[in-house]
Amino acid sequence: MQGTYRVLARTYRPGKLSELIGQEALVRTVTNAFKTGRIAHAFLLSGIRGVGKTTTARILAKGLNCTGPDGKGGPTPEPCGVCPSCVAIAEDRALDVVEMDAASQTGKADVLDLVQGIQLAPAAARFKVYILDEVHMLSEKAWNALLKTIEEPPPHAKFVFATTEIRKVPLTVLSRCQRFELRRVDPGRLAAHLAEVCRKEAVEAEPAALDLLATAAEGSVRDALSLLDQAIAVGEGRVELALVQEMLGLADKGRLFDLLEAATGREPGLVLDRFGELHALGADPRMVLQDLLHLVHLASRLAAGVPVERLGEPLPGPLLERLASLARASDLPRLARAWQVLLKGLDEVRTAPDAAAAAEMVLLRLSCLADLPPPAELARLLRAGAGVAAPSFSAVPAARPEASAAFDLGGGRTPRAREAPAGRPPGGAAARAAAAEAVAERPGEVPTRFADLVALLRERGFAPLAGWLVEGVHLVRLEPGLLEFRARPGLPRDLPGQLAEALRTLTGRRWMVALSEAPGEPTLAEQAEAARARRIAELARTAPIKELLELFPGAEIVDVRPAGRGATQEEGRG
Repeated sequence: MQGTYRVLARTYRPGKLSELIGQEALVRTVTNAFKTGRIAHAFLLSGIRGVGKTTTARILAKGLNCTGPDGKGGPTPEPCGVCPSCVAIAEDRALDVVEMDAASQTGKADVLDLVQGIQLAPAAARFKVYILDEVHMLSEKAWNALLKTIEEPPPHAKFVFATTEIRKVPLTVLSRCQRFELRRVDPGRLAAHLAEVCRKEAVEAEPAALDLLATAAEGSVRDALSLLDQAIAVGEGRVELALVQEMLGLADKGRLFDLLEAATGREPGLVLDRFGELHALGADPRMVLQDLLHLVHLASRLAAGVPVERLGEPLPGPLLERLASLARASDLPRLARAWQVLLKGLDEVRTAPDAAAAAEMVLLRLSCLADLPPPAELARLLRAGAGVAAPSFSAVPAARPEASAAFDLGGGRTPRAREAPAGRPPGGAAARAAAAEAVAERPGEVPTRFADLVALLRERGFAPLAGWLVEGVHLVRLEPGLLEFRARPGLPRDLPGQLAEALRTLTGRRWMVALSEAPGEPTLAEQAEAARARRIAELARTAPIKELLELFPGAEIVDVRPAGRGATQEEGRG
């Protein structure tokens, strides 16, 4: 009859500990506990959905109350399944086995009702067993009401807690329970289990299709059996690879690969076409980006050296080969950058008024960045000065006869040096060790000019400290071992102490650093600005520059830079 069919996940639910799949540690520990009589009063079972937490709890309830076929047996890890107690528990009519769904019964009142019943002796069984599922959902007051009972229950009471969120269970509860972590089941073990179920059900199944179902279940036995049930229905009694791929939606994965390959291959026109095809088929733009993120993650794992067989991804052979090809074509830094672009774009798509347009822009951005050098290569180019200049700042630029002028034909201004960030400058053991080594090589190096002192700090790993001196310090007096200055508002209060420590590290001698109320000299930044203004004025009076300014009315000189290599770098920056 159609109404009597039971799904495979219920039909093949284990009835004994030895029938559990992939939980050897739990089986061994609990079996030994039953044999020696050292049975805990509270068990806590955790793990992902479908690995057997509730099933294990019911097996424990049966084992604790089993009397054997002859009615004379004691607690056992292998319940007989035929005694009155086992049958009653299997049929969910045992009065002494109470199952509570903590996801729906979360309050203190629910727990108090349970606690009141605990004190009563069992009606028919050996133990009263309380199974609480999803216990992490209990409120704090509910846990407090139950805590004392868990710690000191009556001899006839046992607790079995199950949860998918072990971190949400209070530590006071964890310390009172014997805890077991139910592991994900290996895809190979799951595939073998599915094959055995198919044999018992007289269902023909292709091994590759069972492998795909086992991988898609992600370690969950219940999910694997549910997927097998669905695959049998789709295939009308047969489990075939092609139908399983279609059932799992893997046919569309090929289109996702087409889109990702177009984006990483710098083909913006093709990117729009591929995304348009997916969108026309009804794909949610957010889901498309999430799926692309997943593929980039898998490719990154391959690029990091993870073998294909350890990916645990339900992809057929051709798609796995395309994934491996993508990992070979894009190194790990590029894949990491693609991950960041997609991850940031996902938030943009969620908040955009037009999700499809936002997704297109994210994919176009990914396409534009596809051939940008990775960060390590950019750093190498910066160091080598290959057309890119790293930003720099000097305390007092040395005057050079050869100079080039930077012009702003729109009458704007070029940005000035940025203010140094507040906070304690990074030094650390590495910087101090390097500075001490330099002092040992060149003892007695004591700067006599303030600009030289700032340059020494910058070169030896105290760049933020040097930045504060440049922007906010008016020098009053500088002598070997003595530094006196007036500080502008906003600088750290412990700046003198930081300076004294840094200078002692760099010069090998003690320094007295003092604050003063005297006006002092202009800051090094002000001196640099004055020198730049003077040089601009000098250049503006030369014949070539005067002719140039007359040629472009409204133009002005905004900066002066040294000619030669420094000028080349600045040009490369723009």
